[in-house]
Amino acid sequence: MHPSTGPIAGNVAVNQASLATGLVRGVTNLLLSEILLQNKAIEASVAAKAPKDDVENELYVRDLVINGVVSGKALAKARAQKLGMHYWDITEHQPDPEAIAALTAELCRKHTVLPVKLAGGDLYVATANPGDILAMDDIRASCGYFVIPVLVDGSDLLAAINKAFRIDSDLSLIQSELAGDYGVVEQAEDEFDFDRAANDAPIVRFVNVVISQAIADRASDIHIEPGERDLRIRYRIDGVLHEMQRESKSIQAGVISRIKIMSDIDIAERRKPQDGRMTFRSGEESRDLRVATLPTVWGEKIIMRILDTGSIWKSVDNLGMHEDNQAKFMEALQRTSGMILVTGPTGSGKTTTLYASLRVVQSPEVNIITVEDPVEFRVEDINQMQVNVRAGLTFASALRSILRADPDIVLVGEIRDKETAQIALEASLTGHLVLSTLHANDAPSSLMRFIELGVEPFIVASSLALVVAQRLARRLCEKCKIETTIPKEVLTDFGYVHQGGAPTWYKAVGCSVCSNTGYIGRLAIHEVMPVTEEIAQLAMRRVSSDDVARVAVTQGMSSLLLDGLSKAAAGLTSVEEVMRVVD
Repeated sequence: MHPSTGPIAGNVAVNQASLATGLVRGVTNLLLSEILLQNKAIEASVAAKAPKDDVENELYVRDLVINGVVSGKALAKARAQKLGMHYWDITEHQPDPEAIAALTAELCRKHTVLPVKLAGGDLYVATANPGDILAMDDIRASCGYFVIPVLVDGSDLLAAINKAFRIDSDLSLIQSELAGDYGVVEQAEDEFDFDRAANDAPIVRFVNVVISQAIADRASDIHIEPGERDLRIRYRIDGVLHEMQRESKSIQAGVISRIKIMSDIDIAERRKPQDGRMTFRSGEESRDLRVATLPTVWGEKIIMRILDTGSIWKSVDNLGMHEDNQAKFMEALQRTSGMILVTGPTGSGKTTTLYASLRVVQSPEVNIITVEDPVEFRVEDINQMQVNVRAGLTFASALRSILRADPDIVLVGEIRDKETAQIALEASLTGHLVLSTLHANDAPSSLMRFIELGVEPFIVASSLALVVAQRLARRLCEKCKIETTIPKEVLTDFGYVHQGGAPTWYKAVGCSVCSNTGYIGRLAIHEVMPVTEEIAQLAMRRVSSDDVARVAVTQGMSSLLLDGLSKAAAGLTSVEEVMRVVD
C-alpha cells in the first residue's frame, strides 16, 4: 500500500529522512484551532477564543480535549496536518502482524509506540510524540528498517499496545517452565508443598499474566476452575463468559495457593468457601480485585471480580436512563425519607446505580452511612461498614447501630431476609432516605417480594418511594454493526410503538476491534416505577405483580423490554441482545 493511501492519510508529501528522526517540518502555518475549525471539529465561536501563539494555542486545544469539546482523534488529525505527517486510526485499522513482529514488546512499551505497517523497507510506527528523536533512533537501530512515525490518538495507543502484545508469547515460555517443574508427577494434597509452589517464579508470573490480560481485555471477572484432567480459565467480558485457556492439572495447587496468598486468604483451609481482596499492580496501573474460593469436587474454584473504581462513581446522567425515567429518579432522590430500591440479578449494575445516587445527595450537611457485603469501593466522606457475620455484624445488627448514629441517608447493600427488610423499611418511615437492592425480576414484583419475606403490606406500601429494575445489555460495536430488518408484527407483539419515523435496526457481526463478538462495552436497560397511591393500595391488597405492572404502565412506566427495544431502535444494541437479558 502506498503511504498516501488507505488508512494512512497525509495532506502533503514529507521528506522521509526528517520523518525518520522525528524532526518534522510543518507544512502549514495554520494554528491547531484553525485546522480544527476547517475540519468542522469545533465551532467558530470556540476557535475565536483561541490564543494566536502556537504554544498557547496548542495548550488551549488540549484543554478542549480534556473538557470533552474536541475528541482526541480530531486533535491527532489536526496535529498530523500541521506537521505534514500521516494519521493512523488505530481503532479502525488494525496493525499488521508482520509489522508488530519487527519490534519487541519491551521496546514498544518503553517508548509508547506501536509498529502498524511494513511496506518494503519502511516501518510505519504509531506514536503520539513524533518529536521524540531518541525513540525513533532507538527503534531504527533495533529493527534495521527505515522508520516513518505516524500520528495516533494517545488515549488509544496504550490499549492498542496491550492488545498487540498479548500474553500468548509470555504464556508459551511460562508453560514450558511449568511443564518442567510440575508436568511429570501429580502429588497428593497432603504431600504437596503449597508454600513453595505459591512462590515459585513460573507460578507467580503465570498468575500475574492471567490477571494482567483480564484487565487488558476489559474482563469483569476471572474464573479459575479445576476439572478432572485440567485447569480451565475463563474471563467474563461484557457479561458473557469466554474460555481463554486450559492448563495442566499439575499446576492447579500452585496457582490457587498463589492467589490465596495474594488475597490474604487462609492457604491451609480448603474445605469451605473463603473471601479475600487484593490490589494488583501492573506498571503504573493498579486494580482492586475481590476474590472468592469455592470448594468443588475437583478442587477449589477461584472467582476474582475486577473492581473498576472509575465506573462506580458515575453521575446519574451517565447511567443511560431515558429522560422520563431519569426525571422520576431524580425527583425521588430529593426526598428526605422513604426507600429507593434497585432490583435486578447479580452483575446488573445495581451498586453503580446506588453510588450514582449517593453522588447526587452527598454534601457536607448530610450524614451518609452504608452497610455492604462486601464494601467493594472505598469512597471518601462516606461512612462505610463491612458486614462480618463471624463477629456478629449482620445487615440487621448493623442497621440497628446505624440508626443510633444520626444518619440522614442509609445505603443497605442488599436486603436478604425479613429482619433486614423490616428495619430498613421502618427506618425509611422515621425520617431517613434509605437506598437498597433486592433480587426481583422487575419493579412491580419487588412489592410482592417484600411481602413474601414476611413484611406487613402496610409497611411496604407506606415506605417504598420508587423502584428501579435494571439489566446490562451488550453495546453493539460501531465498527462492524450492520442494518437488519425486524418484522413489524414481532414488534407489535412486544407492544413496541416507535415515536416518529421508522427506526433503523442493527445486528452484531464481529470484527477485530470487538474480538469478533459484535459487541464492545455495555449499556443499562431500566424500568422505573414510582410507588403512587394507587400502587400502594394494590400492595395493601396483596394483588399479583401482573396487576401492579398493568397499573404502573397506565401511569407511564416503560417496561424493561420496551426500554431495551427503544435503545435497540437508537442503534445502541440489538433486539437479540435485549431479548437475551430481559427474558
